[in-house]
Amino acid sequence: MRDRLYIDDTNQRIRSGHPWVYDNQVLRFEGRPKPGGIVQVFDVRKGPLGQGFFNPRSKISVRMLTKDLDEPIDAGFFQRKIQTAWDHRIRMGQPVSCRVVFGEADGLPALVVDKFNDVLVLQTLALGMDNFKKEIIEALHKVIAPRGIYERNDVPIREKEGLEQITGYIGTEFDPNLIIEENGLQFAVDVAAGQKTGHFLDQRLNHAALEHIVKGQRVLDCFTHTGGFALHAAKYGASSVLGLDISEDAVSLAQRNAVLNGLGDLCEFKAANVFDFLSGPRNVANSWEVIILDPPAFAKSRTALPGAIRGYKEINLRAIKSLPPGGFLVTCSCSQHMGTELFRKTIADAAHDAHRELREVHSGGQPPDHPIHWSIPETHYLKCLVLQVL
Repeated sequence: MRDRLYIDDTNQRIRSGHPWVYDNQVLRFEGRPKPGGIVQVFDVRKGPLGQGFFNPRSKISVRMLTKDLDEPIDAGFFQRKIQTAWDHRIRMGQPVSCRVVFGEADGLPALVVDKFNDVLVLQTLALGMDNFKKEIIEALHKVIAPRGIYERNDVPIREKEGLEQITGYIGTEFDPNLIIEENGLQFAVDVAAGQKTGHFLDQRLNHAALEHIVKGQRVLDCFTHTGGFALHAAKYGASSVLGLDISEDAVSLAQRNAVLNGLGDLCEFKAANVFDFLSGPRNVANSWEVIILDPPAFAKSRTALPGAIRGYKEINLRAIKSLPPGGFLVTCSCSQHMGTELFRKTIADAAHDAHRELREVHSGGQPPDHPIHWSIPETHYLKCLVLQVL
């Protein structure tokens, strides 16, 4: 008989499609499940729930893979799942560089695969998924046939799963420095040393939302990182663009990207603390007609949420105060714990304190290669609002 876990699913969260079984839900075992091994999961009240991989070291004891108790979890399973994920990207007309597998939203919890041109970057963020790395790599070669694969498992969350942080080529080495295209612009990507998997692919549609608000305008792009919003603003006709980031390395790469696109004369980038800059004497009112805020996640855990709310409110308050009547605020949050309604309320509170009114002209989120699974709130993390400040 296979190893079994019996759990409390009183709220039917697992039965409704959420794949995470927390340690405090586990009631009893049958058998001796191995760390990273496959277990059958049962609700003691309503019967079978499916199969997933087990890790006694993690607060997430089981990550569900299938509702079928008898489906083999093998090379064929991963090939079918990855093929389905890739078919979705093809059907949705995603660009050459996109996310191929978005973890739980694609039925492969703790697996992330990004595609940059013909190169893949792989992350296996849980013990069970890491144990199937060989099968996953074989499936990726069969489905996508990449020129190369690079492993970016330099993520602290792996340590909570009992895994080491590691990076490196999987198979043949290749030049990790690439040039990818987004909305007709070129961006330099280093899959070995860049942030996360080398480049943030999720703001593509929100970058494009600048097209009708920046023409002839002075634009300030805060937390510019590699210049995503800044370069799009210049492409769409901004009169001038200043990008700020606290990282000297990010500023250097943003400048390189501007030159790469022939926009070096329009774009200037500086290393600066955005909070300080927006409250400093050099930022007098009416200096900017469009201000973009795309900060890193302020709330990386639920316990950090109160501080994150204060941070989002303060940065948006300072930006709103810096805009003239009719100017535009582009404000984003990539904190999954900062829900859509809470984010809107936080911005509204900032506007109230600034004695300004807001008019919404765009509400954006994640592109189709980062799909949102309605049973898994954690898959919905990115929010982007374009607001006219009256």
